[in-house]
Order: sequence, then C-alpha cells, then structure tokens
Amino acid sequence: MVELSSIKAGDSLPSFTTPPVSRLTLALYCGASGDHNPMHVDIDYARAGGSPDVFAHGMLSMGCLGRLLTNWVPQARIRDYGVRFTAITQVGEAITCSGSVTEVFEADGERRARLTLQTTNQNGQVKLAGDAVVAIS
Repeated sequence: MVELSSIKAGDSLPSFTTPPVSRLTLALYCGASGDHNPMHVDIDYARAGGSPDVFAHGMLSMGCLGRLLTNWVPQARIRDYGVRFTAITQVGEAITCSGSVTEVFEADGERRARLTLQTTNQNGQVKLAGDAVVAIS
C-alpha cells in the first residue's frame, strides 16, 4: 500500500500487466461470475453473432482495474469507481492496468484523490477508461 499522506496530483499508480487472456481464463470467469453468455466461451456462437472469436467479459477487465485500486489503497477507502468500455478485449491480449491522480480535494470531512484509470492491450489500444475517488485521510 502507498503512503497516503504524500499523494498528489500527477502521481501514478503502480501498473501491472495480466497474462494473455486465455479461453481457460474466460471459462473460469464464467463459473466464478455466473455470466455464462456464450459469446465469451462458444466460438461457433460468437462467429454466428459476427465476431471472429470469443472475447473477454467487460466485467473481467473491470475487475482487473479494481485490483489496480486495491493494490494501491485498501478497499474500504474506495468511494467511487466506474468505467466505460471502449473496445473488446480479445483472446490472447495481455492487459495493462494503469492510473494516475488527477486531483486531491476535501469532501465529507476527508482528504480524497480523484483518479483516471485505464486498461490497454499490448499494442496500446485502450480497452477500458475509468475513474475513481479514494479517501486518502
């Protein structure tokens, strides 16, 4: 965890990169999440729907980005978290989760940081763009 008292605008969160998304990862996520949409695990179904292959659940990527936050601050300090899905994450893509502090401010009697977050594939294509607010005091 980070030393919260020293956080300032412009600071970067420690990024990490996932292993490439595999079909096994998608199948395991289906079981863990209860999201059994065949677009994520059945290649024939995905192709019939116009996709060249199955692809990752958006919420799987959102969970990875949530892990970026909880690697940085305790979960209890997260005040707001949201994302916009900007591109499909394909099988075989390694996803890098990153973020930065855009603002430090006071609200509801506590010091908070506003963050911008994103996931990108190995080619730099943004897959998720998000933001969060965390308590830092």
